[in-house]
Amino acid sequence: MGLQRITNCILIHQDKILMIKKPRRGWYAIPGGKMEQGETIIEGAAREFKEETDLDIIEPKLQGVFSFLMYDGDTLENEWMMYTFVSKNYEGTLTSYCPEGILEWVPVKDILKVPMAEGDREIFKHVLTKDDILYGTFSYTTEVELIKFRKSSM
Repeated sequence: MGLQRITNCILIHQDKILMIKKPRRGWYAIPGGKMEQGETIIEGAAREFKEETDLDIIEPKLQGVFSFLMYDGDTLENEWMMYTFVSKNYEGTLTSYCPEGILEWVPVKDILKVPMAEGDREIFKHVLTKDDILYGTFSYTTEVELIKFRKSSM
């Protein structure tokens, strides 16, 4: 089981957040995906964001470093690292077609109400109220039910 590395970026612009509504569960997700070999985490975040939205993020700032553990019962099935950036501005025109799902600007005031992975909700609670980096570990079932979230700070 190799350790996957995921990067994503929360774009907050004019009191709205750009999200992808995924077809499988109807959950909203942060644009991002798997890093490519040799990329830095910021390069991966910018490339994935551009691939999914056609937008170039401006001055993304790292605000989350997370371990994800997926369990089937007591058995660890998968583990990955995720690096979450936040950007307040962008260049370009939003694509009308995203292969990952439907792109939607969600008002900041509604972001915690839309369906999403419970862990993402914890990430939004942090980035919308603080400027520092959140370090955490999320444990999920293979059905994407959050078992445990542990924050870590020094």
